[in-house]
Amino acid sequence: MAGSLSSVCILRLSAIGDACNAASVVQAIRQHYPLARITWVIGKVEAALLGDLPGVEFVIFDKRQGWRGYRLLRQQLRGRRFDVLLHMQLSLRANIASLCIRARRRIGFDRARSKELHSLVINERIGPRVGPHVLDGFRQFATAIDVPLAPPVWQVPVDEADRAWARAQLSDATQRHLVIAPAASSAERNWLVARYAALAEYAVSLGFAVYLCGGPADKERRLASAIAAACPAQVHDLVGRSTLKQLFALLQQASVVVAPDTGPVHMAVAAGTPVIGLYGHSSPQRTGPYHYREYVVEAYHHALATQLGKTADQVPWGQRVRGEHLMADIALEDVTAMLDRVIREQKL
Repeated sequence: MAGSLSSVCILRLSAIGDACNAASVVQAIRQHYPLARITWVIGKVEAALLGDLPGVEFVIFDKRQGWRGYRLLRQQLRGRRFDVLLHMQLSLRANIASLCIRARRRIGFDRARSKELHSLVINERIGPRVGPHVLDGFRQFATAIDVPLAPPVWQVPVDEADRAWARAQLSDATQRHLVIAPAASSAERNWLVARYAALAEYAVSLGFAVYLCGGPADKERRLASAIAAACPAQVHDLVGRSTLKQLFALLQQASVVVAPDTGPVHMAVAAGTPVIGLYGHSSPQRTGPYHYREYVVEAYHHALATQLGKTADQVPWGQRVRGEHLMADIALEDVTAMLDRVIREQKL
């Protein structure tokens, strides 16, 4: 019954995409238990985007501090005991961090998904996997504390200064804006420079203004520069020039987003913007854009059949495939055809 819990702690440190998925669950819990104190232990980078969700207390864990980070976490939570801990991350780092959190009920993943000593730091489990997507697993934590299932929604605060920044980047020459976030955390998950450039040129021919977005890392800047140099049409390079909140505001105001398996895919979903995901190494049914999985262009299933001789239904949940050149199997023509479909179905 709503109100029967007085304190709930959520442990989900990283990454940006997973934290975005978890945010919809945290907000559902907050709505169902309006009188409960909701505390989210979260990574420092992720807090820059989500750390102002209304009605949620954030305790930031900075992994770059090493063991000092754990000591600081313990100090911040000293003297507190929660009714329930929702331990929504399987990494060894998160499992160690959970030892700093005192809770009567410590709910974690089922045995089939447990790893990295996860089973040793929990005393309850969610049920077996009920859906393929990571967000489906997160939603099971909500049902474990009697929060009724509803379609996931996001309400990520964005202040007027960040909205104004996003508006200032958008071209006045068109009402249609395509954002490409070309870089994943691993270079092998990126699409080809020439194909990104050709997609941008095609979008411009349809009347879109095209923007490249991403983080400040040198590899992301180099990738963006190479794409812009290879594209004969104008491309607005914003890589490394935005905060996460500004990027989120830009994604909100975009018409459509294109990205490989990376955080901006899930940021776009949370922003309510259609996204075309480009997937080769992991199942888009597991980590694709939750509301827009039908718009994914993928090489995963072909690679799975080629490397293992199996279908997705015949391999363990989370099975990845390997190879530096898998993304080359995603044809330009398939992505431009998907863009045409999104334009038609979303009435862009």
